[in-house]
Amino acid sequence: MSRLFLAVPAPAKLNLFLHIVGRRADGYHELQSAFVPVDLADLLDFERRDDGRIERTGDVIGDVAADLAVRAALSLQQASGTTFGATINVEKRIPAGSGMGGGSSDAATTLLALNRLWGLAWPRERLSSIALPLGADVPFFLGAGPAFVEGIGERLTPIAATPRRYAVVHPQVAVSTREIFADPGLTRDTKATIIAAFSAALEATSNELFGANDLEVVVRRRVPAVDGAVKHLQRFGSARMTGSGSAVFMPAVDANHAATAIQNLPADLRGWVVRSLAEHPLAAW
Repeated sequence: MSRLFLAVPAPAKLNLFLHIVGRRADGYHELQSAFVPVDLADLLDFERRDDGRIERTGDVIGDVAADLAVRAALSLQQASGTTFGATINVEKRIPAGSGMGGGSSDAATTLLALNRLWGLAWPRERLSSIALPLGADVPFFLGAGPAFVEGIGERLTPIAATPRRYAVVHPQVAVSTREIFADPGLTRDTKATIIAAFSAALEATSNELFGANDLEVVVRRRVPAVDGAVKHLQRFGSARMTGSGSAVFMPAVDANHAATAIQNLPADLRGWVVRSLAEHPLAAW
């Protein structure tokens, strides 16, 4: 049994659309979205420990105890009863608070890697049972690839999404998801989308975006930097915020089109050309 995994990817995601279709009695919002993984990824190293400790090294943002990779490791350790621990090193490439799912992806990659490193051999369905309490996006990153997402993130339907290039711009500010969902101006009753209609539209369009992101209007009003990032990309094509922000993206004709959109960015913006993935890089795990 291996004691070490190096440079295990935790990919970012983009929300091709995001609708709020209702609110549950417990206060959680019912969502519909389409997630696609992209090739911008955090890189995680794992070393098995025999002393049972969970140690976190590398790029740490905020309180280590709240780190999603640490929480994922502790949850799996407790649920499985293993006596093993792990040292987890994270090289952050996905901006925190960007709506690209970096922390959730780190958690999912941690579950997949430690499942192997600790010799548990749990099926993904069993890992998923401890994924949702960690965060609404974590179950997606345990999946095989692009998905139509419903509920609070727990209902996933695989979709076929042809890989394509996107320009991504990050205004280097973090957005509080909690505050955005609490905003009284947030639309909470968008008409539900039929997955077949979305899939047909996805195949029929090339550089346009389906639907809307219902959070975007609120975020752009509250965070001028996000509004500026959207307006920058709109000079080159159809642009949208991903998740609850703050990153925004534009589907591109090709890599050159995407590269042109992020050239000569103002100092407060950071940009990438990314490619969506037909499957998660750890789909075989």
